[in-house]
Amino acid sequence: MKRLVSMMVLALFVMVGHIQAQEERELTREEKKAMQEHLDSLLYVEAEQAINQKAFTLEADKVVFKYGQTAYVSSNTNFVAVSGDEAVVQIAFNIPASGFNGLGGITVEGSVSGYEIRKDKKGNLYVSMNVMGTGISARVDINVLKGSNQASVTVTPNFNSNRLTLNGVVLPTGRSNVFKGRSL
Repeated sequence: MKRLVSMMVLALFVMVGHIQAQEERELTREEKKAMQEHLDSLLYVEAEQAINQKAFTLEADKVVFKYGQTAYVSSNTNFVAVSGDEAVVQIAFNIPASGFNGLGGITVEGSVSGYEIRKDKKGNLYVSMNVMGTGISARVDINVLKGSNQASVTVTPNFNSNRLTLNGVVLPTGRSNVFKGRSL
C-alpha cells in the first residue's frame, strides 16, 4: 500500500514538472543577446548622466602598468571617484603589507580642473581632467565604450612617466560600493 502511494506521488511530481517545463520555455540565443544589449544601453545612459553630473565612480577590476603588465584586483578597493570638483584615486593590491592607505596601496585626493567631456562619431564617451592635490598631480583620461558602462581610465602623472590604466565599470556615486582607505 505504501509503495503504491509513493509511486502515485512520484508520478504526480513528474507530471507537474513536465507541465511546468512546457510553460516555461528557454530563451533563444537571439532573445538573450537582445536583452543583454538593452541592459547595456541602459547602463551606458546611466553612466553618461553620472559623468555629466560629475558624480561617478569607476570601479576597476584590472590594473595595467606602464609596460603592459596586468594585475587583477578587487573592484571595491580600486577606483577613481569624482564628486563635484573633488576626485579620489585609489589603488590597492591584495598583498600582506598594509601600504600607505592601510589596504596595500595608495589613496590620493585632489581638486578637479579642466573637466572636459566629448563624444566621438561612434558614440564613445571621453572624459579628460586634471587632478591636483597633496599626493597627486596628474592628467586623468576616461574612455567609456558606446552601449555599455565598461570603461578604462589612464592616470598620467605630471612629474614622472609612471602611467597607470584601470579597467572597470562606471557607476553613479549612489550605486557604487567602494571602500576608501587613508589618503595621503
